[in-house]
Amino acid sequence: MEVIVFHHALGLTRGVVEFADVLRRRGHVVHTPDLYAGRTFASLIDGVAYAQSVGFGEILARGASAVNQLSCDVVYAGFSLGVMPAQMLAQTRAGARGALLFHGCVPVSEFGDRWPAGVPVQIHAMERDPFFVNDGDLDAARALVKESPDAALFLYDGDLHLFADSSLESYDATAANSLVRRVVAFLEVCGSRPKPQRS
Repeated sequence: MEVIVFHHALGLTRGVVEFADVLRRRGHVVHTPDLYAGRTFASLIDGVAYAQSVGFGEILARGASAVNQLSCDVVYAGFSLGVMPAQMLAQTRAGARGALLFHGCVPVSEFGDRWPAGVPVQIHAMERDPFFVNDGDLDAARALVKESPDAALFLYDGDLHLFADSSLESYDATAANSLVRRVVAFLEVCGSRPKPQRS
């Protein structure tokens, strides 16, 4: 399966690259576009401030540009901030095989009327992550699961935000390993499903 992984607000960290490498070792082709042109940040405050200075519209445009030369027959994945381009492309770029939304979820209405039929999606977050819960992501995730039979929400015990990035202090090995197992199984299913038909 071909997968595009968009990084979070801290930039393309070693942990995001290592996550991609885990999937590569499983035989998948994984791309990790750098939406920050080489910049990384030590704190979420600084990373979000940079994203705001660039503009979230520009972040989305960079995400779309990063896949222009790639097949449409892909799975889009995003960590937190990276959920925005991943979800946008899964909803609007014909041919998506699936979507993986880590630590975030945007209301479907941001990018269209409804989630595309036949495109499976998983959302992963900690159940007490203040960003996920208080910023509306949990509500958006539950609404997506209610709307689409192809959507699944996985909540892990804890309150950490970027728990799946092994390069950060917020990394939680137990939760991250569970996430990876589910992602690997998801990609196997995506690879075996018929390509979605879009009207």
